[in-house]
Amino acid sequence: MSSTLLRVCPSELKIPYEVKRQRSCCMQLINKTDKYVAFKVKTTNPRKYSVRHTCGILLPRSSCSVTVTMQAPRDMQLDHHCKDKFLVQSAVARDGATMRDLVPELFTRAPGRLIEEFKLRVVYIAANPPSPVPEEAEEEDASPRSEVTMGYEAKVSSAFDAASRCMDNSGAKPSCTKSQKYLNTYRIHQILFIELVLTSIMLTY
Repeated sequence: MSSTLLRVCPSELKIPYEVKRQRSCCMQLINKTDKYVAFKVKTTNPRKYSVRHTCGILLPRSSCSVTVTMQAPRDMQLDHHCKDKFLVQSAVARDGATMRDLVPELFTRAPGRLIEEFKLRVVYIAANPPSPVPEEAEEEDASPRSEVTMGYEAKVSSAFDAASRCMDNSGAKPSCTKSQKYLNTYRIHQILFIELVLTSIMLTY
């Protein structure tokens, strides 16, 4: 059922959960009427929470802030699940009402008396959530890696060409009149030399 007397914000109480440290949150109560409205705040776990203000009177079209403080937890909860709830009761008070008019009977249901209730559940949230990594930082990290890779490929290609030229200039290729065995031995030495150069370059990275 929608409230006609008060608007309560937010709809749930989000409290940071941190071991051995008190944490607080606030709720806003707004009088939607042209009448004096009395309110009272209750909780299912009064030993765990302190509330300021637990009761009061709102002037027409006025608002107030209620602070809820959770006592310092002793143990860490893995799932941050909480069953605690709060209840905000509101009732129409007489014009010009003061704190002296806040008697228990004001929130007792009776014929012709309008009493509204709004329930809020407690939600634990991480006290220090991890900050997201900026996209610019990721792009900056990616650039040097790309340059290193490209530089490595260019060095390998240059070394390969230089090794080939070195082998070609070291002596004339064996003529076709020489034995096939000598030709095979020459090619094997050429391949081993090129692999040696490439291996030395890879070790520098």
